[in-house]
Amino acid sequence: MKALPRMAKAADSEELKEAFQTHLKQTEEQIARLEKIGKQLGESMKGKKCKAMEGLIAEGKETMEEDAEPVMLDLALIGAAQKVEHYEIAGYGTARTLAEIAGEDDVAEILQETLDEEGETDKLLTQIAMELNVEAGVTAGGDEDED
Repeated sequence: MKALPRMAKAADSEELKEAFQTHLKQTEEQIARLEKIGKQLGESMKGKKCKAMEGLIAEGKETMEEDAEPVMLDLALIGAAQKVEHYEIAGYGTARTLAEIAGEDDVAEILQETLDEEGETDKLLTQIAMELNVEAGVTAGGDEDED
């Protein structure tokens, strides 16, 4: 939640900024869903800090501080964000499966909704990266008309 606004601010691409801002809104909804699950199960959703996620976020912060061409920085930000997305996908997928095994089908359905959103975000980031890669190739290659 805290990293996404900073990543949006650091991004040069308007499409990437928008993707980070949209995912921030989704994340807020995902937190509300987790709280709903907690109430439904009579469990507190406050857990331990995840050292792996803290490490991924720290890597993202380092990426934002890099001195690079804007398009290259955007590509690095996408890479950092996708590491987080993939970690979240693994976590939500595991939680969904455990809910199914426990017979908590409604909880599994809620978790699947979040899992779908994370997957969509990952695909969007890949699409933006592909567009930026084309842009970087044209920029890095110099004048296209020389050939």
